[in-house]
Amino acid sequence: MNDVVAEHKSEVRERVWSELRKVAVPDSRFHFDFGEFIADFEGGEAAVQRLIDHRYYQEANFVFITPDNCLDRLRLKALQDGKTVLMTTYSIKRGFWLLDPKTIAPELYLYASTLDGMERVARPVDLEAIRALPPIDYMVTGTGAINMEGVRFGKGHGFFDAEWGMLYQLGRVTTATPTAAVVHDCQVLDEKLTPAVFDTVADVVFTPTRTIEVSGPHKPTVGILWDVLDPHMFETIPPLQQLKAMGL
Repeated sequence: MNDVVAEHKSEVRERVWSELRKVAVPDSRFHFDFGEFIADFEGGEAAVQRLIDHRYYQEANFVFITPDNCLDRLRLKALQDGKTVLMTTYSIKRGFWLLDPKTIAPELYLYASTLDGMERVARPVDLEAIRALPPIDYMVTGTGAINMEGVRFGKGHGFFDAEWGMLYQLGRVTTATPTAAVVHDCQVLDEKLTPAVFDTVADVVFTPTRTIEVSGPHKPTVGILWDVLDPHMFETIPPLQQLKAMGL
């Protein structure tokens, strides 16, 4: 990523975060540090309900949902609807976890849908186990900023792009796998954002007031690009190390 693009992404994030602070729900650990978490927000229930009513969710059986604060209620609803959920821990450092509603007691669904509860109730799965699972039907994420073409700028760490890249190399997602972003209206920009080759673009954006369908969204046709991967990510994220060892 060149300096001009990096500077533009930083400027966009700071501008959106200034508006998001007015409607965001602070995190118990990070308060309003949006560089460390994806916030829930006023109207989050309505945004998630739009996603639930949409055909992509209705047709999906196996859903990947990021560990974002705005998606806790979606993970709960997915379990209640009998959908299997794959997710990661915060920053992917403790890997991927599988939430199977058939193996979790219904009274624990709410607990299982939270980051703290997930690690006590769900089943950890490594990349070999994920490769043996069915293909993922739907990818859902929160984000920092997004435009009308579905180009998204997250916190700046690249976690969702790394998750997509790993799942792409394992053959669990393809360019045809629909991807959704759940955001507040203030995070949607009517301006040009330039994605990198590995940036995952949303097929649909859900806000409290709008469902934005994206026509012909760009999808990465690469997995993890080892020569451009941040060395710190590789050193601190065991699934990336496993993927490299698998030689995929």
